Amino acid sequence: MTVDPADHRLRRARRVTLLSLGTNGWTTVLLPAVGLLREPDPVRAVLGVVGLLGFTVAQVAVLHAAVTPWLAAPARHRRHLALAVAALLSLPLVGPVAGGAWPTWAWLGASLVGMTPLLFRPAVAVAAAAGVLTAAAGVTVATGGPLPTALLVTGGVGAGIALLTWVQVWFWDLLVEARQGQAAGARLAAAEERLRFARDVHDLLGHDLTVIALKAELAERLASVDGARAGREAAEARRLAASALTRVRATVHGYRVVDLAEQAAAVGEVLRSSGVRCTVESPVGALPAPVAADLAAVLREAGTNVLRHSRAGWCRIEITRDDGLVTLTVRNDGVRGDGPDAFSGGLRGLADRLAPSGGRVRASTEDGVFSLVATVPVTP
Repeated sequence: MTVDPADHRLRRARRVTLLSLGTNGWTTVLLPAVGLLREPDPVRAVLGVVGLLGFTVAQVAVLHAAVTPWLAAPARHRRHLALAVAALLSLPLVGPVAGGAWPTWAWLGASLVGMTPLLFRPAVAVAAAAGVLTAAAGVTVATGGPLPTALLVTGGVGAGIALLTWVQVWFWDLLVEARQGQAAGARLAAAEERLRFARDVHDLLGHDLTVIALKAELAERLASVDGARAGREAAEARRLAASALTRVRATVHGYRVVDLAEQAAAVGEVLRSSGVRCTVESPVGALPAPVAADLAAVLREAGTNVLRHSRAGWCRIEITRDDGLVTLTVRNDGVRGDGPDAFSGGLRGLADRLAPSGGRVRASTEDGVFSLVATVPVTP
């Protein structure tokens, strides 16, 4: 899956989903401990502890894999196989514990039924749940326990957990698909912009190159019969080539011109889509292209820092122009520790970029709020 593991909003949702799934499953893992306490045979109790711990570890691994879309398929399959092995081993290890006095394995069976939506498609999940229910009935009959109680625990409780698990996984999948859609939209926008630029260059050069090729061919044919005219045709081809080069350079320059207000608005939209309340105040009037390009680089770095290096709830982007000085200020809460090091690679790179134009970058943290201030002088 094309999901960014550094997406802090997705990480928060992942932790909540994992906690919710764990709560559903671990309830039925803790209840077999009652059977361990009621088992009079110490050897059987120790074997039960081993089986229960192995099952719990495998279950945690599967739950983690269910909400880790960037996990490789082989690792996911290994975790599923480990759970299957742990479930089979739990039959002889946990099944006899407190036989007849407490439905120990029936609770493990309920946990297995509850996890079927994580492992199988609906039709296969129903078949797997039926197999677990049969195993619970066999263990109960073999240990002399009450069959209706075991079937009610494994089937009834397990079905309730399975329903909750399916709903939680469904919501998680919707969130992952939404984030994938946002990433795909960004990639599509970039691809469309590249195609637009390619079309512009083609339109500019297509006609000129055709004419230049014809002029060059004509000059070649005339070289041996009419040298003067051949020279004129060659000169015209050279003029057309110089004119085409000038237009291409102008197009590329226009393509690279940065609108700082648009950049700030775009960064604000990205932050808001990631759950950060963002306020953007753009400058009045256009800024010189070099100044806008320098500050746009600072703005992109600041936006990246907010998303990756903080747990921001709000962010404020402000661009002001006063007395020949343009100032970009980005402030956000949710700083981890003391915030970024003033000598970190990103900030040092920005300082090096602004230095030739007399610009400066300052970073500070106060009361959990990180501030990044960049100033660039405007030459009249």
